[in-house]
Amino acid sequence: MTSASRVLRAASAALHPRVLRRPAAVVLPLSAALALTAAAWPAQGASTPHGGTAAEPAGSGARVVSTSTLPDLPLAAFSNRLLPGSVADDRGIDLGGIGSDLYPAERPGEYWTVTDRGPNGQTAVGKEKRRTFPVPGFDPAIVKIRAVGDTVEVLKAFPLTTSSGRPVTGLPNQPGHDEAPYTYDAATPLAYDPNGLDTEGLVRDRDGSFWLVDEYGPSLVHVSPRGRVLERHVPKGLGLEGADYPVIESLPAIFRQRKINRGFEGLALLPNGDLVMALQSPLPNPDKNSGEESRTTRLLRFSPRREAVTAEYAYRFDPVGEVEPGQTRTSELKISALVALGGDRLLVQERTDKAARLYEIRLRRGSDILGSAWDSAATSPSLEQLADPAGAAVPLAAKRLVVDLGRVEGVPGKIEGVAVEGSRTLVLLNDNDFGMTDGSGAFDVNGRLVDSGVETRLVRVRLDRPVR
Repeated sequence: MTSASRVLRAASAALHPRVLRRPAAVVLPLSAALALTAAAWPAQGASTPHGGTAAEPAGSGARVVSTSTLPDLPLAAFSNRLLPGSVADDRGIDLGGIGSDLYPAERPGEYWTVTDRGPNGQTAVGKEKRRTFPVPGFDPAIVKIRAVGDTVEVLKAFPLTTSSGRPVTGLPNQPGHDEAPYTYDAATPLAYDPNGLDTEGLVRDRDGSFWLVDEYGPSLVHVSPRGRVLERHVPKGLGLEGADYPVIESLPAIFRQRKINRGFEGLALLPNGDLVMALQSPLPNPDKNSGEESRTTRLLRFSPRREAVTAEYAYRFDPVGEVEPGQTRTSELKISALVALGGDRLLVQERTDKAARLYEIRLRRGSDILGSAWDSAATSPSLEQLADPAGAAVPLAAKRLVVDLGRVEGVPGKIEGVAVEGSRTLVLLNDNDFGMTDGSGAFDVNGRLVDSGVETRLVRVRLDRPVR
């Protein structure tokens, strides 16, 4: 850990003593609710002939028991309350995007969430697709919420800031590695920002600090209990310069190849303090087509104590048509959430924008591929090119289908936040993209948002039996 991190963490502990202990109730219900006996598991890497899981889904009779909606909160008012003067014009956009992750807070029924980089879209200009940022002053924020009846209440929020207290922003970091940013109408280039973060996964550590994952680097980010970036871990050789916080090249170099907008998405905090992060989509390794057609993505295990990656795992998606019937584009498959279940077990969410499934996996020592030939860009065929990784002696994480959310009426699309309450209740939160859509019709002639009508919803799903 850097000396700056130690100083900031100590200062945060002194200023916020009440957030230093995470109640055991946050961990124990997850273990109890989702425990599976070893006897119920298929052999490591076992799957059905089509590449799916070897067990029927639990909770096929699952049902939505409550739905709460985030009310319309003007984005400028929200942002300027956190950082006065940061947003001059929100173009009619309301607070959204908080569904990037969901993590239990200190009190039952309360959750920590995080926004992504803010409102953004794509607009075609000739043959070029340009990434637009209609509110470039927006700063990603950590937000605490709870559901009260049919309403999602915002309890508190704080922005992500640099070492000197400046906003990190949600703008891309560097040319060549990230998309070029443009104004809302795709007409005027915006400046890159080496501090910018496209935050996705979130967990809260025992000392009250937070860990986040980011899609740009991709990176793992440690922040203080009030959101100040303590350090950012990026792939070796990334060469990110000019950031106003410590940048550490500690992740495998091959992760620099991440597909744009498909960096790290899910994040889990294991009982022993280790972190596991998921790459949202397969690497375009060695080329774009290989990544688009691949069903093999990667997980990394990171030790905060050692400040180092300690393991890497190959994760195999099910065929896209099984996750979303009728869908044929393998590139639509993504991991968007991880939940630690105790020991070496994780709940993993596979999804498209319209459907999602939850699986349980185990992280075995024998499945570790860190430092193997699969971490070298020179290996041919690459891990991503293998049609049958298990047949090529690649150890795959054994997986078991827990519930197919696509079969549960009332679950919204694009679920990115997942948590567990008690023994039979899943808590889900969607990413509504701030009501944004792509294309020139996203804004009217006055530059005001034409809202998609998609709301941010917290949904509780009751399973028909405990998962065992």
